[in-house]
Amino acid sequence: MNITDLLKNDTIILDLQSTTKSSVIDELVNKLDEAGRLNDKEAYKEAILAREAQSTTGIGEGIAIPHAKTAAVKTPAIVFGRSKDGVDYDSLDGQPSHLFFMIAASEGANQTHLETLSRLSSFLMDNAFREKIEKAASIDEVMAVIDQKEKEESEGQEEVSSDKEIFLLGVTGCPTGIAHTYMAADKLKATAKEMGYAIKVETNGSGGVKNRLTPEDIEKADAIIVAADTKIETERFKGKPLIQVPVAKGIHEPKELIKRALHKDAPIYQGGGNGSSDEGSSNEDKGRSGFYKHLMNGVSNMLPFVVGGGILIALSFLFGGINPSDPSSEDYNRFSDMLNVIGGGNAFFLMVPVLAGFIASSIADRPGFAPGMVGGLIAITISGVEGASGGSGFLGGLIAGFLGGYVTLGVKKVLEILPSMFDGLKTVLFYPVFSIGIAGIIMLLINPPLTRIYTGLSSWLQGLGDTNLVLLGIILGGMMAVDMGGPINKAAYTFGIAMLEAGNYSFIAAIMAGGMVPPLGTALATTIFKNKFTQQERDAGKSNYALGAFFISEGAIPFAAADPARVIPSAVIGAAAAGGLSMLFNIGLKAPHGGIVVAGLVEGNALLYLLAILIGTIICAFAIGFLKKDLKKE
Repeated sequence: MNITDLLKNDTIILDLQSTTKSSVIDELVNKLDEAGRLNDKEAYKEAILAREAQSTTGIGEGIAIPHAKTAAVKTPAIVFGRSKDGVDYDSLDGQPSHLFFMIAASEGANQTHLETLSRLSSFLMDNAFREKIEKAASIDEVMAVIDQKEKEESEGQEEVSSDKEIFLLGVTGCPTGIAHTYMAADKLKATAKEMGYAIKVETNGSGGVKNRLTPEDIEKADAIIVAADTKIETERFKGKPLIQVPVAKGIHEPKELIKRALHKDAPIYQGGGNGSSDEGSSNEDKGRSGFYKHLMNGVSNMLPFVVGGGILIALSFLFGGINPSDPSSEDYNRFSDMLNVIGGGNAFFLMVPVLAGFIASSIADRPGFAPGMVGGLIAITISGVEGASGGSGFLGGLIAGFLGGYVTLGVKKVLEILPSMFDGLKTVLFYPVFSIGIAGIIMLLINPPLTRIYTGLSSWLQGLGDTNLVLLGIILGGMMAVDMGGPINKAAYTFGIAMLEAGNYSFIAAIMAGGMVPPLGTALATTIFKNKFTQQERDAGKSNYALGAFFISEGAIPFAAADPARVIPSAVIGAAAAGGLSMLFNIGLKAPHGGIVVAGLVEGNALLYLLAILIGTIICAFAIGFLKKDLKKE
């Protein structure tokens, strides 16, 4: 079957009128529906949007391939749209997209249809082919260009030879298995050919595994590249140099991947992996370093607790006033109390242990989860300091996660000396007992010094109360952004509460302004500097507008944990500016929490208070944008 059997004159739009990603999708879906290719337009659009939510189909170089396989498709089809000016489609390279090929595969599409759809994806990797499509003056010319390309491909097919000196293997796969899978495969094959290497690539597409790698292939391979966002069987590669990256890297960086795989220091796969290419993290993150991969495994699993818990806390203030959980308050109501218990007492309580648990499991697989989780729990519950509570916060959780993971690896290594008859007991008995015990003891020893930072800072702040108020506002605002819920943040906040109870309302106003800046600043940064953030980070950034508005500083934790060297200094600078300006404008606040909910309790000029927060947010966002590199460069 040819591509032109699926792409017809009535599914081509040479001059798209859309100017946004959502309107492009609408225009292409409408064209398919008008051409009679869909059973249910809305259901098909939902499937397209669901695929976009996994990762953008704007693959870069001016191309976007939105696609879905669903029962809402009556007849497998392709709709092509071309935009002269280009549209911001959240492409991986951050550039506008001009060529849009929307693929509609039916639930029961046969193998012939699927292979034809995937062949189009491969053609788009050819620069000359794309140029001809861009310059085509008519629909007939577009069809002629595609026909000619198919004819050239059918005449030029050749078998892969493994007789060359270097023999590489590749595996590609994406969630839908229609477009990216085959584009990455073709890029790897073409690049290897240019470099003079033989290569065989296995594709894990919607039609199943094609060109499966055999034990003989693996045995004689010099290196293996797995470029996939889906679960891939990796145990078969044990003992071989193995590079694992997201499928987008296979499309955009094939030469770099081949060089990395053949480098003398390429990592040798030891087995025991999760069988996927960092499954569960965002696509752009997966190709980064091991440290970053472990960190992002924790962050991505912690994120639902941050967002869900934060929003529920904010709603408790919205419905129940400034004392939603105090039965003696006139603002108390049961519904607000329940929201606060769920969000603050449980979701936020689990946030740090979950972060630590999944960092540890990324390092040491499943045996690492328990020691990481227990260590994270110790970090937030056991201070070891009389009169102090809350422990060492999320910074302690980060330490606990890496500690739990590497302690478990050490335990595994030591227990390798045991006879094989004990293998069954290792996982269920030895690993958890020794790894939880050792990691727990270490956390109990190091948590008190971390917590003493908190009590020491509180005393220091008490001594600063009579100094320059603007300077104190700068210090308090900056402290709110250092660890966002950790001991330094709590020291500043506790000082503000003490001053509030003493009748001084200026300090808590500066503290709240500083605490609102990190989530608002990261949200604004993800909006302005899209090229510097992954799709998952951009999605989290949207929720941070709400979290920041309600004074939920923890919304910035995933960004701080993922890139502390850039995000934390930026947040501190912005928060310090907001705190100092709040003091300069002589703002007071009679409420200890709530953000926008307690705006009516501001003493002084509320617009100036808003200006202080806005200036701090802008400073934070642009500092992040300046410090962070584009994802593609990084």
